[in-house]
Amino acid sequence: MDERIIKYCQGNLLKEEQDQLLKEAYKDPVLKSRIIDYQHLHSLLELTPERMDKEQGRINYACFRKLVNAQKRKVMLISFSRYAAIIVIAFVSAWMLASYYFSGNLAEQKELIAFQQELLVPAGQRAELTLPDGTKVWLNAGSKLSYPSFFEKERKVFLSGEGFFDVAKNEKVPFIVSTGTIDVKALGTQFNVFCYPGSDYTGVYLQQGSVKAYFPSLESEGVVLSPEQYLVQKGKRLELSTKDPDELLWRQGIYTFKRQKLGSIIKKLELYYDVKIIVKDPEILNYEYVGKFRQRDGVLEILRLIQRIHKFNIKKDDELNQIVLSK
Repeated sequence: MDERIIKYCQGNLLKEEQDQLLKEAYKDPVLKSRIIDYQHLHSLLELTPERMDKEQGRINYACFRKLVNAQKRKVMLISFSRYAAIIVIAFVSAWMLASYYFSGNLAEQKELIAFQQELLVPAGQRAELTLPDGTKVWLNAGSKLSYPSFFEKERKVFLSGEGFFDVAKNEKVPFIVSTGTIDVKALGTQFNVFCYPGSDYTGVYLQQGSVKAYFPSLESEGVVLSPEQYLVQKGKRLELSTKDPDELLWRQGIYTFKRQKLGSIIKKLELYYDVKIIVKDPEILNYEYVGKFRQRDGVLEILRLIQRIHKFNIKKDDELNQIVLSK
């Protein structure tokens, strides 16, 4: 593989070399495809305990190319780690070349078409990526993000699951996260959105800056959040609530629960690990627990740690992909 691709994705390519590489990629579909493939590989977070080095990058890239050739138009990326595999599905991936296209001549710009692409994070994993406008996004387990290959008149993405957004500032073009129930609009800020399909609510926590949450057809009636405020949407209601900032540690692979009932914890574990947890005794649901867990330890280990405080039995059925808790 061209050494320049590795350096480019790692941010170690000189400006002159970068311009030359992108100029070549514009005219060479094969080179463009290789840059796109490796950019996806490089954007994943915490797939191995240490950052991927150059040699490991070559090995993983070779494995990836074999999969791409087998999958044809649908791109499926499996990056091998000691813990689990993570899969990225992309319909079209060209955004990392946008910086070159936009700086090129008008004829070249007219040939550029924005395509929708999708990033899917499997259970028990998380990922990080940078969008075409420079916005950084962290995605929690079981999350899906759809976004265009480059932004034009609007910056709008679609989220299912949980994501933290560090939005690149652009006062002329607001950044919008659509969850399927509400939209969240920002100019340049940091915020977290929780909107799993299996959850009965959508939550927006503002860490820095300002955002507005609203129903798509009722933007004028939306709620503007200040830093450290938390908004919850249930049904047709938008209400301010409270949230422990430590819950955002999921970006570092830490799940935090403070005086939460086991029933609430179980709901999140089901979403994070894509497993059904059945509770035979309702009393178990009312147990309260305080603790922090590492994502990589897995759902069974988390339940065993809770089991040390509150006594209950754990039975795992791999065939049905479910866990049964009983007294």
